[in-house]
Amino acid sequence: MTVNCFAPMETMASALIRHALEPSNDGAHDLAHLQRVWHNARTLHETEGGDLEVLLAAVLLHDCVAVEKNSALRSQASRLAADKASSVLQEKNWPREKISNVAHAIEAHSFSANIAPLTLEAKIVQDADRLDSLGMLGVARTFYVAGRMGSALYDPQDPEAHEREYDDRRFCLDHFQTKLLHLADGFQTATGQRLAQIRHHRLKAFMEQFKEEIGIA
Repeated sequence: MTVNCFAPMETMASALIRHALEPSNDGAHDLAHLQRVWHNARTLHETEGGDLEVLLAAVLLHDCVAVEKNSALRSQASRLAADKASSVLQEKNWPREKISNVAHAIEAHSFSANIAPLTLEAKIVQDADRLDSLGMLGVARTFYVAGRMGSALYDPQDPEAHEREYDDRRFCLDHFQTKLLHLADGFQTATGQRLAQIRHHRLKAFMEQFKEEIGIA
C-alpha cells in the first residue's frame, strides 16, 4: 500500500497504514479518503501549526473501526476507533501524552459523536475531515453513500420537504439540509473556516442546479 501521499511522514505512515482500515467496501471511507484528509490537514497545518505526528496518526486511524452510516453504533464509531488507535500506539511505545492527544482528535472528529475538540490537533483533524464532506467531493460521497444504503435520489412528491419531515435515510437530497449545508458553520480554525466557505458555496450551487434539472427551481 503506497504511502507516498503521506509526505513528509512516509516512514511513520508505513508503520501505521496497515492498522488504518478494516476490510470494507465503503468507498467513502477508504485509502483515498485518508489521503485527502491528510492533504487537508497539511494545508491547515501550514498556517495553524500543530504536532505533525499527532495529526498523521489521528488522520490515518480516525476510521480504523468500520461502522456503517445506518448502524445503531454509528455515534460510537469515533470512540471505538480512538480505543483501537490507543492500543496500536501503545504497542509501538508512543508517549502516553501523545496517545491521549491522538485519541481525543479521533473522538472529536465525528459529527455524530458531538464532542468538542479541545486541542489544536483535534480542531485541525475535525476541520480536515469535514472539508471532505463539502464541495464536489461532498456531493460525490453523499450520493455514493446513498446508493450503498439504497436511498432514493429525492422524494418526487415533495423534493424540498415542504409537507413532511426531512428523512436522509430515504432521500439523498434531504441530507444536504440535515447535515451538509450546516457543516461550514462549525469549523474550528481560521484556515478551515475560509476553505469551508469556498466548498460550501460549491455545494449550494450544485443544489440549485440539481433542483433546476428536476423542475423545482
